Amino acid sequence: MAGRLPVSERALVIVPTYNERENIARIVETVLAQDPRLEILVVDDGSPDGTGGIVGGLTQLNPRVHLRQRDRKLGLGTAYIAGFKWALERDYAYVFEMDADFSHDPGHLPEFLRVIADADLVLGSRYRDGKVSVVNWPIKRLLLSYYANVYARFATRLPVWDATGGFKCFRREVLQAVDLDAVKSNGYAFQIEMSFRAWKKGFRIAEIPIVFVDRTEGESKMSRAIIREAVWMVWHLRWMGIRGRI
Repeated sequence: MAGRLPVSERALVIVPTYNERENIARIVETVLAQDPRLEILVVDDGSPDGTGGIVGGLTQLNPRVHLRQRDRKLGLGTAYIAGFKWALERDYAYVFEMDADFSHDPGHLPEFLRVIADADLVLGSRYRDGKVSVVNWPIKRLLLSYYANVYARFATRLPVWDATGGFKCFRREVLQAVDLDAVKSNGYAFQIEMSFRAWKKGFRIAEIPIVFVDRTEGESKMSRAIIREAVWMVWHLRWMGIRGRI
């Protein structure tokens, strides 16, 4: 498929949340302002700060805003899987992953929509061609992230610069082809696994440069458990790929 997307083709931006009341109303407004084809689904994990209630109010005001409320904190990967299934049931043509904290600039969304016209999966890359575009991270975390991607490329052979990034756009056919129930990873490993599964099924992956700005409101969800999961998951994926079980 080439050229611009027809206006009639809807795109859904999935935004998982847990305690994001400082950001959520602004992120919803800013996302929807980027393109009339965009809608937003907030998957809230029972945020005790009332994030879900704020989004519930927004759904009453704008039919392009949707809420999937969950009872408790179940993790990033399961939130996206729930969102993917919700999107497929409602026939969205394109499905985004995006953070709620403005570390992913909604201003990049039109570029994703342009590039997905000639790709199946578009990744927002912080490290394209080895060039770093990250703002406000301490050097220790930046080095951890950069070399985690070097490690992921080495282990999986996945030919992308930013395998752990969470700003991406899928064509619906990719999500239909991937066995979503078989995806078990939940943190950074989830991002690697989804791209790896798409690549192994022969889908076209494109990367566009983005500027990643560390959150200014709320708290980071990074943990040692997330890092440990990513360390072993890449080798599991490589083994599954070699055996043709992806």
